[in-house]
Amino acid sequence: MNGEDGRDVAVLRNKRDASRYQILVAIAARQPAVSQQEIANAVGVTAQAVSEYVRELVESGAVEKHGRGRYEVTKEGVDWLISRTEDLRAFTEFVTEEVIGQVDADTAIADGALDPGDQVTLAMNDGVLHATPGEEGGATARALTAAETGEDVGVAEFEGLLDYETGQVTVVVLPDVREGGSRAVSPDEVASLADDHDLLATAGVEALAAARRADRDPDVRFGTAQAVQEAATRGLSVLLLVGPRALAAHTDRLREGSVGYELVDAR
Repeated sequence: MNGEDGRDVAVLRNKRDASRYQILVAIAARQPAVSQQEIANAVGVTAQAVSEYVRELVESGAVEKHGRGRYEVTKEGVDWLISRTEDLRAFTEFVTEEVIGQVDADTAIADGALDPGDQVTLAMNDGVLHATPGEEGGATARALTAAETGEDVGVAEFEGLLDYETGQVTVVVLPDVREGGSRAVSPDEVASLADDHDLLATAGVEALAAARRADRDPDVRFGTAQAVQEAATRGLSVLLLVGPRALAAHTDRLREGSVGYELVDAR
């Protein structure tokens, strides 16, 4: 198996070469006092196999033995490790940039009939990626599959940036049930806020009760910390009704995702 510069990536070619590389690393990390059993545990081979590998490394000049249980990687061994590590790094970069980068794909909703290879313009609508035939926007890609209008289509070879804004989150903090719970907020206020947002999420029993008092069915009831953050990241505005015990988990997740939010104390 060859690296990007044509050199043989020996440590990827077969198990023996990979084990030799790992054993050298294990010795270098623990030298000079290192037992063969330690190496075996680290590499995942038997102590007998380690003994054979170490003997070969000593004979090749990659390792020096200084008595029982004392080994040291030589300059030749270090040079071999460095060369193989550089090969691995180059090969990894090649795979990441040239291979994975070419096959990385996403799924969108087709806003028109598409054939494989067609160029499309990408846009985020209602939190979902859409692909329109043609190259008329700031973000473009190539269709990987055929699709009719409204069907899912694979897209790849992305260029440009999607032009959309992160959704705003309004967080209404409800008190504990012993301090009023759902009754601390006006049903009319909840209904009005819900109508001004794309989604309604409830975290906790007090929050669910407040939504039902306002005659609103929540769009999200479980896994709300992740769901609210993801929805906002996709451009949707969210009204989150949340009890005091779950507040920190939700605001922490929003801050981690760089999502703006407004706190409203129901009390």
